[in-house]
Amino acid sequence: MPSRIDYYDDPAAPAANSRVPAVNVIVTDNRGRILMIRRTDNGNWAVPGGAIDLGESMVQAAVRETLEETGVECAITGLAGVYTDPRHVIHYTSDDEVRQEFSLVLTARPTGGAPRTSGESSQVRWVEPDDLPGLTMDRSMRLRLEHHLRSDGHPHLG
Repeated sequence: MPSRIDYYDDPAAPAANSRVPAVNVIVTDNRGRILMIRRTDNGNWAVPGGAIDLGESMVQAAVRETLEETGVECAITGLAGVYTDPRHVIHYTSDDEVRQEFSLVLTARPTGGAPRTSGESSQVRWVEPDDLPGLTMDRSMRLRLEHHLRSDGHPHLG
């Protein structure tokens, strides 16, 4: 059983018992490809990201999480969206924490390093936007990427 279960607008979802500010990072290279990881906790594809630790900013967390999960150094370039929908919860089965999502999705460009796996990523690769539909990912992650790719230059607020 996965140790992380993502629920979006699912009546069977457990009730939230916490809210932790987090970041996701859409790193795009000069060819337009997006840096993606295959998560070790549920096997799904996602952009890098994680919780914002006490004492760090959202930008520091985004850069740290990207490097930890992918081996790629990045510079933050903008805000793609803010996601706070209470219908989206994530169940961490190891301790029964159920987080109501609060995620800041940032955009970035790579500045160094090279893709490599980590304890949180079994695969890391640059993906063409046209290839994203073929990847298995949580509905919430797919929505974030779709919002980013269809963006009119304004961040998604939701």
